[in-house]
Amino acid sequence: MVEHLQRGSASLREPGYWWYRARARLLESVLGGYLGDPGLVLDVGSADGPSVGWMKRVGQRYALDIHPGGLEAGHGVCGTATALPFRDRTFDVVAAFDVVEHCQDEARAVAELHRVLRPGGRLLLSVPAYQWAWSDHDVRAGHYRRYTRRRIVRAVERSGLRVERSTYAFSAVFPLFVAERVVRKARERTGRAAPPGLTPVSPALDRVLTSLSRAEARVLLRRDLPFGSSVLLAAVKPR
Repeated sequence: MVEHLQRGSASLREPGYWWYRARARLLESVLGGYLGDPGLVLDVGSADGPSVGWMKRVGQRYALDIHPGGLEAGHGVCGTATALPFRDRTFDVVAAFDVVEHCQDEARAVAELHRVLRPGGRLLLSVPAYQWAWSDHDVRAGHYRRYTRRRIVRAVERSGLRVERSTYAFSAVFPLFVAERVVRKARERTGRAAPPGLTPVSPALDRVLTSLSRAEARVLLRRDLPFGSSVLLAAVKPR
C-alpha cells in the first residue's frame, strides 16, 4: 500500500485467512494498551479492516488507502502515506500497519505520520522483518525493504517520536516462516516461482497456526520477543 497502486490487499478477498486473524490478535496484545481514549484516529493503509477491528471501538476513525476498495463513505480517504491530506496535529492516534515498507521515501512517510499527530498522540506501527527473508512475495506486494527492530526504531526516533515499545511478533510460527522462505527462494532459483496470492493452508494447519498465534498473543501481553517475521511498535509524540 501507499506508493504502489495495486488491485488492493489480498485481505479484501480473503479476510478470514489465518495470518490476518492472527495479526489482529497480536496487534491488539502489543498495541491495544496504547490506544487510550482518543477522539480522532487515523488508520493508514488498512481500509479493508481485517486486522484493525479491535481499533473500531474507540474514537472517531478515519481510514486512508491508495486503493478505494475497502474505504467507507464519510470515513475513508484515498491518498498516500507520503502526502497525508490532513492538517498538522489532527489525530490522537495514527496507525500504519504494514505500510512504511511500501514507501520508497521512508523518512518522508514517517515524518508525515508524525506531522498529523497531536502532541501526546500515539503512533502504532508494524512492518515485515528481516531483509534476508526478501522474496518474490515482497516484489509482488510492492515492498521496498524489510526491517529489523533496530532499524524501524531508529527511523521513528529520527522523526522526533519517542518509542514506548517495540517487539518482534509471529515468533511462535517463525520456524514455518523460515521454511516457507527457503522453499520459495529455491523455487525462484530454478525459475519456478510460487504462484501469486496467499499460500494455501489446510484446515488442520490453520488450527495449528491459529493456536500458536493465540498462545503468543498471551505472552506478548507481558513481554517482548527477540525474533519473528514482523516488528510491532508504539511511539508517542512529545508534548
